[in-house]
Amino acid sequence: MGSRCVTTAADDQDDLAKLAKGGRTNTLGFAIRLIARIPFLVIATRLYGAESLGRFASAMVVIEIVALICSLGEKRGLAQRLSEGAGENRGAESNLVYDGILLSLAFSCVAALLLVAFPEPMFPNGTNSRWDIWLVAAIPAFAVTEILLAAQAYRFDIATMVRTRAIVEPWTISIGAGVFFFIPATRDGGLALAYITSIYCGLLSALWPFLRGYGLPKGWRPEARALLAMSSRAFPLVGADAIERGTRLLDIFMLGFFAPPQAVGIYYAAQQIASLPQKLKTSFEPILSPVITKNLRIGNMGAIAAQVRQVGFWIIAIQLGIALVLGMPGEAVMGLWGPDYVAGTAALAFLLAAEVAASMAVVSESVLVYIARKRNLAISVGVIALQAALTIALIEGAEVYGLGKGYEAASAAAALMIALAVSSLVKALLLKHLLKAPVTNWRWALVYAAAPAVVVGYVFTWLPEWMELVFGVPAILGTYALVIWRRGFDDGDKVLFRKQVVPNPETDLA
Repeated sequence: MGSRCVTTAADDQDDLAKLAKGGRTNTLGFAIRLIARIPFLVIATRLYGAESLGRFASAMVVIEIVALICSLGEKRGLAQRLSEGAGENRGAESNLVYDGILLSLAFSCVAALLLVAFPEPMFPNGTNSRWDIWLVAAIPAFAVTEILLAAQAYRFDIATMVRTRAIVEPWTISIGAGVFFFIPATRDGGLALAYITSIYCGLLSALWPFLRGYGLPKGWRPEARALLAMSSRAFPLVGADAIERGTRLLDIFMLGFFAPPQAVGIYYAAQQIASLPQKLKTSFEPILSPVITKNLRIGNMGAIAAQVRQVGFWIIAIQLGIALVLGMPGEAVMGLWGPDYVAGTAALAFLLAAEVAASMAVVSESVLVYIARKRNLAISVGVIALQAALTIALIEGAEVYGLGKGYEAASAAAALMIALAVSSLVKALLLKHLLKAPVTNWRWALVYAAAPAVVVGYVFTWLPEWMELVFGVPAILGTYALVIWRRGFDDGDKVLFRKQVVPNPETDLA
């Protein structure tokens, strides 16, 4: 019995070490992604303008939602399939991944052809050029890349995801947008062509390490019945993934129908800044999946609850810091893209608050998709319906009162914030009931750390904008980090910042 306790404690410490390593890598990836995203926003806002950016954004959200559906929920479902079906047989693992790729390509091709035949949902405000319809070519590459990255994450290779999503794709779209703008034949379609190029470069970046690790299929014989069963089983995961991503894209999609393209462009610029914390959050999912599926297999529900609390606190602590750093000097941040974009300051604030509110929902869903798929899907459907209703009501209200494009954009962001807060509350309560253990990531230390940071940020808003950015941002970040480290992080939390965690069986047993 004592030996089993030592093993379990050592396994839990090992899981924590893996989660911490993935967290460190993803935090670094966030910083790299932030730096890489800035050139694209500068090029898109300054060279192409808000109207062209708005049309591109409306089309891109449809492409990404469709591609996510075509990936068949493998971002999280692949870990469970590999855990259940392959064991220690690496050849079997490889073939299971190729099953997913084959099925994804089939769905992607059908979806791309349908959008070519019926392109209206992509272009509610018209197109920028004849090149825009070629955005459908990104669907199969996007979907397959999701599967390749999930396969790498199953083996705890998060570096490939960071390299693909934080370096290759953002830098490619930035360089491509600049190059295509100065070629007369592609100037109007530069954003679309740059996006397609970035997606295929990302595919190549993910494919190379995958082939080195998994290799080519061996004795692979796809069976129609097995593929059909896989499609049916994937439905709840597909729905959850599509809705989770859809909550971040529905606002742009609906703005495209209810607001002019300039408002969509302003909102998209704000969202590109605010969505960085969301990418940080969701990038924990692949590293959480294999740890969760392992503990589910052995029935260790207490360990799962502990992991949810731990990762949930890491995420909300980092996200709150990001929200303060980007939100307090919001006007200065939006002003970087041009004077027209300052109208999106309120939208930026609501979007940053929405990501903080959503942190518990995403971590809870990482478990619910395995133990309560249908209930999780039902909650997600209800949340996105709530968001849609709120978005329409608030946008129409802003239009009726003639409040302007900035308020229309802020209305969509406010609807998202409310919907995600409801999602976090309901999913956390459901997970707590199923695991029979607390899962909340909230600690009062977050308030203690945020309060002085807000005061510091407010002081800097009285200074010129360049000083607010150059000196105010580091001051806000430093104040928040110092207090959260001393008042909020215990020894378990600080594992995130250690390079190595060595389990101590004697200590764990005691």
